[in-house]
Amino acid sequence: MSVQKPAEQQDSFFIVGQTSNGRQFRPSDWAERLCGVMACFKPEGTGGGRDSHLQFSPYVTPTVVNGVKSVVVNGKLRDLEPLAYHFVLSFAKDNDLQVVDACLVPEKK
Repeated sequence: MSVQKPAEQQDSFFIVGQTSNGRQFRPSDWAERLCGVMACFKPEGTGGGRDSHLQFSPYVTPTVVNGVKSVVVNGKLRDLEPLAYHFVLSFAKDNDLQVVDACLVPEKK
């Protein structure tokens, strides 16, 4: 018996800042740089305003997992912009970074 994730959580994952052999990925600000590149990908109706370029996308955000800098990638990015989704997956693969399935918990409103 398999357990299916809800549709809004499909294909969400963490890119962990460690290579497959456990070495820490450098530079130390890689997560913020990657998220900065992806900052323009936001849901419709958001991101306006004078300082919108200073905000990360809700689909690609930096985080820390077990003390290791990481990036959480929401699967909704694939529907919004497939090439951006492919870019972050390729980034992880090209740099031999660990990719771990994520189970995103909805925010309280």
